[in-house]
Amino acid sequence: MTKKIITSTLCSLALCSAFAQTNVTVEEKVEYSTDKYKVETNHFWNNWFVSVGAGGQVYFGDHDRQCSFGDRIAPALDVAVGKWFTPGIGVRLGYSGLQQRGATQTWDNPNGGVHNTGTPLQGKYTHDYGYLCKQKFNMGNLHADVMFNVLNLFGGYNEKRRWDLSPYGGVGFAWVYDSPVAHEVSANVGLLTSWHFCKALALNLDIHAMFVNDRFDGEGGGRFGEGNLSATLGLSYHFKNRGWNRSKTVYRYEKVDLEAMNRQLQTISEENERMKKLLADGNRQGAQTIVKKIAAGNLVTFKINKSKLSNEARANLGLLAEVIKQGDPETVYTITGYADAGTGNTVINQRLSKERAEAVYQCLINEFGVSKSQLRIDYKGGVGNMFYNDPRLSRAVITRGE
Repeated sequence: MTKKIITSTLCSLALCSAFAQTNVTVEEKVEYSTDKYKVETNHFWNNWFVSVGAGGQVYFGDHDRQCSFGDRIAPALDVAVGKWFTPGIGVRLGYSGLQQRGATQTWDNPNGGVHNTGTPLQGKYTHDYGYLCKQKFNMGNLHADVMFNVLNLFGGYNEKRRWDLSPYGGVGFAWVYDSPVAHEVSANVGLLTSWHFCKALALNLDIHAMFVNDRFDGEGGGRFGEGNLSATLGLSYHFKNRGWNRSKTVYRYEKVDLEAMNRQLQTISEENERMKKLLADGNRQGAQTIVKKIAAGNLVTFKINKSKLSNEARANLGLLAEVIKQGDPETVYTITGYADAGTGNTVINQRLSKERAEAVYQCLINEFGVSKSQLRIDYKGGVGNMFYNDPRLSRAVITRGE
């Protein structure tokens, strides 16, 4: 009976050792989301663009009804630099303007008036206000806008879409170059439509409205305000990296080396046969084996972007420390730190995984008296979801005996 028990024990221990030492490789499988509203967040320097356009604009001032529409059309220029933070929301800093044309009052002086060209508007004379003359002045408008790509917001991101429609709004600072000069805060709204030739180039039609104080053209008429409406056609260039990647989930699988396991099982079988023979021959000393007590693997998790141990984690490490100190003093435990690759960047995750491993290391030594000789630190930086597709379980430290 004793021989059977000893032999069974030896077989069980050998099998456990074999499975513990079996070569295991970790493979990753990436699945991309089919949800068109989910994309990966890009780095800050991705999805930048510059644009330039030219066209015409019409000013709405005190005497716009007294001047023909053709006489009010002036050249317009648009230049902008911007960035899309998501497929649906972006910002840009733009310059708009060039020249404005319209009509101004001469105040009974053919050479007077404000921004007066000296060319009277025929038939536009009244006793009270004198001649109306043509008006022209150079101006500019620097404005910051928030843009909304409505097709991506409501229809989802589609990398093959060739046409975009983006209303925008913002504030700016407008000024008149010519004397009398003017400086005013401007309100800006507009609609930007884009046709993409390729990923880098697009043709833009920008319809833009600016609203300023009534005194902007130098002639106050008691109105609430005035402004202009412009339409420009131009090109935009989108810098690399451009576009967005589909949201993805990383699955990790452990792949067992079956051939190595079979070789180990064969070795175990031969060792068991040798043990049986020794027992049968009465050689108990030759059949003696040493059983090592090694703590099971331990996992503690952390809050996002933190490396401070919670009280629950410290209590867990206290239980681990008891087993380590009662076990084989020659066993070395590796403390491996991890971070969640889905948040932060490579540099931050590398530092965070190291700090988490060091926190566990210091806790085991300073709080629970584990020998330094039995511990070593390792850290892996940001990793994909290691357990149950849950990123919270990747913000962790795993301690294993070797």
